[in-house]
This record gives sequence, C-alpha cells and structure tokens, in this order.
Amino acid sequence: MDELELLKRSGGPVTRGRIAADLRELGLGEGDLVMFHTRMSALGYVAGGAPTVISALQDVVGPRGTLMAYAGWNDAPPYEWTTWPEEWQAAVRAEHPAFDPAVSEADHENGRLPEALRRWPGAVRSKHPDVSFVAVGADAEELTAEHPWDHPHGPGTPLARLAEKGGRVLLLGAPLDSMTLLHHAEALAEAPGKRWVEYEQPVRDEAGRRVWRRFRDIDSEDGAFDYEALDAVPDGEWPFAVIARDALAAGLGARGRVGAAESHLFDAAGTVRFGVDWIERVFRA
Repeated sequence: MDELELLKRSGGPVTRGRIAADLRELGLGEGDLVMFHTRMSALGYVAGGAPTVISALQDVVGPRGTLMAYAGWNDAPPYEWTTWPEEWQAAVRAEHPAFDPAVSEADHENGRLPEALRRWPGAVRSKHPDVSFVAVGADAEELTAEHPWDHPHGPGTPLARLAEKGGRVLLLGAPLDSMTLLHHAEALAEAPGKRWVEYEQPVRDEAGRRVWRRFRDIDSEDGAFDYEALDAVPDGEWPFAVIARDALAAGLGARGRVGAAESHLFDAAGTVRFGVDWIERVFRA
C-alpha cells in the first residue's frame, strides 16, 4: 500500500502526538507496564515509522513505565533441521552462529516494532533463543532476567512477570489472534491432551562456548491443544482470536481507535485467568 492510500485511510499523517492522545483515550497511562503487538499498516501513514510509535508509547507510560515486546529469533535454525540430509545437518551443527541477545535479530514475522525496540537505547532482552522478549523502561531488567530454558512460556518467564506485575497487553492495530500472552495461559492450563515439542538451538554456555542445547516447550506453533476438534473454534481460525473475543465480551478489555487502526487494551493477569479457565472448561467438557 502506497503512502497516499495510507494517508487517506488515516485522514492525514499519524503523528507522535496523535498516537499518544489516542493511546490515552484507549486507557493507557503513566507508569503502565505494557506488552504491545503492532500492525503498522493498520495505523495509516505513520510519520516517522516505528520510532514514532515507540516514542509515543514512551510519552504515555513515562519514565516509570515499561514497554515490552515478543522478539524471538529471526535466524534460528528451523525446528525441522534435524530431519535434513546428514551432510546439511553437519554443516549447521558445525557453524550455525549461537543466539546472541545483543545482536540476533527479532523475528521479522512479528513486524517492525520488536526489532526497533530491540535496538532502542536501554533495551534489555531475555536470553532464551526461541522465545526471547525485549523490554525498555523501569521494569525491563526484572522482566527479562533468568528466562527459563525449558517451559519458556510458563512460570518464572517474562509473560508470567508481566501478569504478576499488573501489566497490560496492547494490540495496536494487530489482530486478536496475535496475543502471545495466551501461550502463558496454555502453559498454565491443566487439561488433557497438552502438546509439547522438543528442539535444538545453539547458545553460549557460561564459559562463552557455542553449544547445542535441547529445549522443551508447549507447541506454540500448531497449538498446545487440539483446538481443531472443538466446536467453539471455527474452521481456519486461530483459537486465540476466539478466546480474546470472549474476553472482550466478558468485559476484560477496552476497544478504541489509534490512528486508523482498531486497537485493544487488555489487563494481563485477568486475561491469563480467563484464558486458563476457557481452556480447562472446553477441554474437560
């Protein structure tokens, strides 16, 4: 989409001040800890791009607030690399760079904002190669410290701390199904049929040596549960969209416009509790 179309969508340039005013109207405020997901094109023509969005968020939460985003690792070896021909596997095992929180790029599939936040002055990143989070602000260090190698969506993780510290989740033009926080609900839910995956990725050990480590996590790619078997989830729809819509209907989130984008603001702890209850209810019915 070209600039003129974006300008028409948003009724003129979406500036830092306009974004900040819209965020305050949505309910974000001074001192908030907020994890955000953004679809830039939905906002319209953002004057200055990703840095404008981050600056506007900082204007609203202020120096006592904290911004957080899911980063991941763009150049991680794919999960299926251990099924490749042995010669290819050997080349990857011998020379694939180890994950480096300081330089490894955020997953491009998450849009421009996580990588922009990773590069932001003062940014801190958790050290899990597959499920890293990046944060800037007063609580950044505490949120990202000692990210567990295994069960990285569960207790003691950045997502758990986001909920425990009274954080919020902002979907800034991003669809409801993008709410990464619900992987934490999946990790906590006690319901039959939970699916797990194991994979290998290269990291640095305490001595700085590149080593391959095996990780265990819920299946966050195809779903930690068999949602396709549920009547509650329409065919072809990611279940997080259904859970988030139900949460909104239960009064757990706010809806409003930021620029041209329909946006949502959720309480993290309440959404986790709702997600756990939803999963446990539908899989025990």
